[in-house]
Amino acid sequence: MGNRSANPQQVQADDQSSGYLSRVPIIISGGTARRVLEACERELIQYKAMERRLRDALAEREARLRQKDELIRRQELLKRECDHRLLNDLQMTISLLSLQSRGATNAEAASQLAVAANRVAMIARIHHRLNSYGGVQTIEFKKFLEDFGLDFSAMVSSHERPEQVVVEGIEINLPVATAIPLGFIASELITNAAKYGKSRITIRLEPDPEYGYALSVSNDGPALPEGFDPAASAGLGMRIIQSFVRQIGGALRSGRGDDGEGARFTVRFR
Repeated sequence: MGNRSANPQQVQADDQSSGYLSRVPIIISGGTARRVLEACERELIQYKAMERRLRDALAEREARLRQKDELIRRQELLKRECDHRLLNDLQMTISLLSLQSRGATNAEAASQLAVAANRVAMIARIHHRLNSYGGVQTIEFKKFLEDFGLDFSAMVSSHERPEQVVVEGIEINLPVATAIPLGFIASELITNAAKYGKSRITIRLEPDPEYGYALSVSNDGPALPEGFDPAASAGLGMRIIQSFVRQIGGALRSGRGDDGEGARFTVRFR
């Protein structure tokens, strides 16, 4: 017998049937070996092309992520700059209104200018406090109201008439899109309660069977007149409140406070 390995090519294979690897020669003719090698080469070329495409795609993704990070950084810088300029503009407006109020010869005009200055000051305080949360998605609204109540008391209280703001009710976390307009609503209601009340303002957060939640602000002043309709009020503050209530899809109602005393405004919201 001649030498069988002269023309055919031997390819080693792994035999795992015995539980371990062994080398088993497989006889392949020369033509078959070339076809196997060519197929392997084509497959290797395909793998290399796929690797290049994956690397290119990864590099492109990383470049886009870097661009996105840079865009976010610029937006944060722009937002901080806008917030800073807004607060400066609000402070300038407050100063101008206060100067005009002190310089006005008409007592009614001076009073209206002072009210406008206080309203802008409250807007500035709310804006500053909301922005101090650092871009969070939800806000602990009861704590926000407690902090705001302290700020309000410190700003409007006097030796003759100390103002007390009490916050009661449940703890809720509100999305920023709801918390911001609701914060401005609370500001207007508290300002209104202080204007017509005596010395105590009560803010209450509680569940509402129809809407989900309710925010009420009541004072210890005179009760509202019979048939009072907030929607029919021509006052600027009430128009601002109505606008924000519509923005959050809520409902505003009014009535008397606890034990039938004072006035209470309630905003029901989801």
